[in-house]
Amino acid sequence: MNKTLSNILSFLTTLLTPIVLVLFGIRILLTPIFPEIEYRMPGFPPDSYGFSQEERLKWAKNAIEYLNNDAGPEFLGDLTFDDGSPLYKESEVSHMLDVKILIQIALKVWGAAFGILIALGAWAMLKNGKQAYFLGLKRGGWLTLILTGSLALIASINFWAFFAQFHHVFFEGESWIFLYSDTLIRLFPMRLWQDAFIMEAIIVVGGGLALAFGLKPALLSPPISKNKNGEEA
Repeated sequence: MNKTLSNILSFLTTLLTPIVLVLFGIRILLTPIFPEIEYRMPGFPPDSYGFSQEERLKWAKNAIEYLNNDAGPEFLGDLTFDDGSPLYKESEVSHMLDVKILIQIALKVWGAAFGILIALGAWAMLKNGKQAYFLGLKRGGWLTLILTGSLALIASINFWAFFAQFHHVFFEGESWIFLYSDTLIRLFPMRLWQDAFIMEAIIVVGGGLALAFGLKPALLSPPISKNKNGEEA
């Protein structure tokens, strides 16, 4: 593989690595395991409006299932309390639809980015570009650590401001703001989001550290060429 192709391969690998790691962390959080762990964390606030932990787990897992499946908004809109009243307001269902669309796009991007990263690796193995590929992964690990560290610093200064700005980027107006008595806030209070960002950071930083420091030097060194007599050239 010539130098130009090696540089392109390494550059693309570096750029794709943070995308794959960040979206992989989000994918892990979008499983029923997360609320199972989160609701049992020490100091996690109980629902002051009456949900038991079992009810919270039931409805939270139901909401996560909606974000992962192909069902329409009626999946949540048709849910009711024991007295027959809707579990979610129309505004909550509308917001969850917006979240679902965003999540589905993110998961498709993750799948595409991961597929391209694997394809680049296979191409590198076939075209003697292993050094460039693994160097790209290592640099991608460092880029991931830098980006994650920067966001973590911003979030630690004022998490609410960070949280609000995040929502302003992806959602229209104040469509994401609800009352404390609304089901979405009762299931997913601010404490949960703080812990979710921490867990996401742990997953992403773990991957970044593994790539930045875990790749063996031998993988990053060019192959040693030998002459006809078997001596190093």
